[in-house]
Amino acid sequence: MSIQKLENHVIVRNEPLIELAEKLKTELHETIVKPTAIVEIKSDKEVIHGWRAEYAAPASILSEYEYSKEDSFILDFGDHQVGYLSVTIRPAGSPPDAPLKLKLTIGEMPVEMAEPFENYDGWLSSSWLQEETIFVDVLPAVIKLPRRYSFRYVKFEVIDTSPKYRVVFENIECRAVTSANNKNVQTRAHKDDLLQKMDEISIKTLADCMQDVFEDGPKRDRRLWLGDLRLQALANYETFKNYDLVKRCLYLFAGVPDVKGRVAANIFVAPTLMADDTYLFDYSLFFVSTLHDYYYSTSDLEALKDLWPTAYRQIELALERLDDHHIVKDSTDWWSFIDWQEGLNKQTPSQAVLIYSLKQAIRLGKELNAPETDRLEECLPEIIEATKKYLWDETLQFFISGGDCQVSWASQIWMVLAGILTKEENQNLITRLIKENPEVGIATPYMYHHLVEALIVSGEKELAISEMKAYWGGMIQDGADTFWELYNPQNKEFSPYGSHLINSYCHAWSCTPTYLIRKYHL
Repeated sequence: MSIQKLENHVIVRNEPLIELAEKLKTELHETIVKPTAIVEIKSDKEVIHGWRAEYAAPASILSEYEYSKEDSFILDFGDHQVGYLSVTIRPAGSPPDAPLKLKLTIGEMPVEMAEPFENYDGWLSSSWLQEETIFVDVLPAVIKLPRRYSFRYVKFEVIDTSPKYRVVFENIECRAVTSANNKNVQTRAHKDDLLQKMDEISIKTLADCMQDVFEDGPKRDRRLWLGDLRLQALANYETFKNYDLVKRCLYLFAGVPDVKGRVAANIFVAPTLMADDTYLFDYSLFFVSTLHDYYYSTSDLEALKDLWPTAYRQIELALERLDDHHIVKDSTDWWSFIDWQEGLNKQTPSQAVLIYSLKQAIRLGKELNAPETDRLEECLPEIIEATKKYLWDETLQFFISGGDCQVSWASQIWMVLAGILTKEENQNLITRLIKENPEVGIATPYMYHHLVEALIVSGEKELAISEMKAYWGGMIQDGADTFWELYNPQNKEFSPYGSHLINSYCHAWSCTPTYLIRKYHL
């Protein structure tokens, strides 16, 4: 063990666990992908964000054209890519007597090709917007961009050459990378074409987020987040079956807790392993859930023994947050994510996440005959009883949250998943939720996943399929080739960051339709 002091927090490095994680580094598979078309971006108020790509010519004819100052073109790579761009550039006309100044704008959606990044006014750093300005002193040249990009479209703008020469672009390609192996995915033929498409796009989304670790999004934040990891792992078990990648991520989290033993919400792996200084009540508990799901998918008892102390500590810390009534304290000194929904009170859904994770911890403890299991088994009934007594409103027939007794979708969904009611009661609650449609709704695919799973475990499979088709099917209708970080069918410009330009359009927590379809035989 060693102590690492960072500016805002202190972490304890568990070197043996970190070494085990490093031994589990997975191979990256590489594929060369070439653009399919030259496109034009057209204004269209009928499509999402107001811009669409229109086919102009095959990409194969690009080398027949010569470009000079202020010329530009946009390439479409056919679908979403994650990898490294390269291009060969040769001069035409007189010998080049000045450097080529070239600008590349790289994006996942047509809007990124149309709206100048200079106009971006969100609260996340504009450095996430993908662009390059390149000076080429000697031509011809092969330019290999060192940064990894997440994109479908690339805009080339010749800022300047000189009056004496022009340039020709050839051999433009992407070296796409992923740790996912498509050979491991069992092909499924669905009778329903939309479910088939949803399954395929989910798998593509997951693959593009599988790199050295399970990333939340290859465009942004390109980090290992626990909430995303839990859902990615579930989808992975039904598709790529890369168990070592899940195991590596669990060991990385367990390798850098803080001095209290808390697992960070996310970690950085470069230039060295480092825990972020963000700690979320629900995400820390999802370490338990991810370990639970991993163990029951692999029967890896050695990993369970190694990671049980970390998992148990997350439960201990969560239990310390309970008040005298065994209810999670709702105050300003904590953060539980749950969803990006504006105004959402997190108390009751967090209480449900605790119950959900506590049940999983008990199952794991029994596998190990861990003495701590007795304590967990004693407190679970008390917490469930308190939840029913203090958080259930008999008049409203809903769970309430916070001092204002808020009724939200998230509270009902997570209580269904926590399993404190009978199946019949769950079914009544979830159908009442959809019928009455409380104002505090759902903002992300992350929360929609939990809605669909809550419907399934309540016996409402057909309703679950209907919700999936409406939501992820809506993304497909709006042009998704990988599923997005954010999608609000009622407000398609929604972004919690102040601009849809910075949204991630290939995002881990949106990959779960393939899990839901395959796990529950939808």
